[in-house]
Amino acid sequence: MLFDTHTHIYLPEFDDDREAVVQRAVEAGVSRMMLPNVDVMTIDALQAVLEAYPHLCIGAMGLHPTSVDDDYSSSLDIIEARLDSSPYHAVGEIGIDLYWDKTFLKEQIDAFEMQVRWAAERNMPIIIHCREAFAPIVDVLRRLSYLTPRGVFHSFGGDADDLAVIADLGDFYIGVNGIVTFKNSSLRDMAMTIPLDRLVIETDAPYLAPVPHRGRRNEPAYVRHTAEFMALCRDMSVAELEQTTYDNACRLFGL
Repeated sequence: MLFDTHTHIYLPEFDDDREAVVQRAVEAGVSRMMLPNVDVMTIDALQAVLEAYPHLCIGAMGLHPTSVDDDYSSSLDIIEARLDSSPYHAVGEIGIDLYWDKTFLKEQIDAFEMQVRWAAERNMPIIIHCREAFAPIVDVLRRLSYLTPRGVFHSFGGDADDLAVIADLGDFYIGVNGIVTFKNSSLRDMAMTIPLDRLVIETDAPYLAPVPHRGRRNEPAYVRHTAEFMALCRDMSVAELEQTTYDNACRLFGL
């Protein structure tokens, strides 16, 4: 029983074999997948996959920080309208990304804050993308603490100090993916310190495939490798790790 809490199987990388990808996921024990949106251009593809696999896939609607530009407000208008048009389970993927480009930092902050407000208004969790932007993301969440935001820090890449900060922010989970399996990954020790009731696992497919598939296209079936690795690191059975992270994900997304 596996829950891939972050995957993008609606993207063009899967257009040639999506049905086979889904079948492999099911055969690997994946019984739920969360599909977060990226931008205005991905909405229809996301919706099509949600409709094709309604008992397997749930979705989130949001504007990814790397898609924020000088016309981001128009994109937000469209995305908010779509958020209310279908039964989404989270607002995401949202956040701040300063790895690629800092040009639109102010706009990213504004877009993130706006979408956190949407989630609070609708009593929904948020799916946070944070890349070299932990401080500004925490600043926004602290500034909006009266809204009691909740959700998940997806593809977490921080350290024990960051985990302590997140714990003080409120009801947040930590998403771990294939990066933790990489040789000499700095995340291995950190992953041991995540409270078990706050841990969820993900692929971020088609990106960040775990060992032994590193460097190839990632897919939801590979979440099993991350689960097995985490179970070994934490000295627990794979079945217990699967059940615990599955239950955590269901609480996170209100299932």
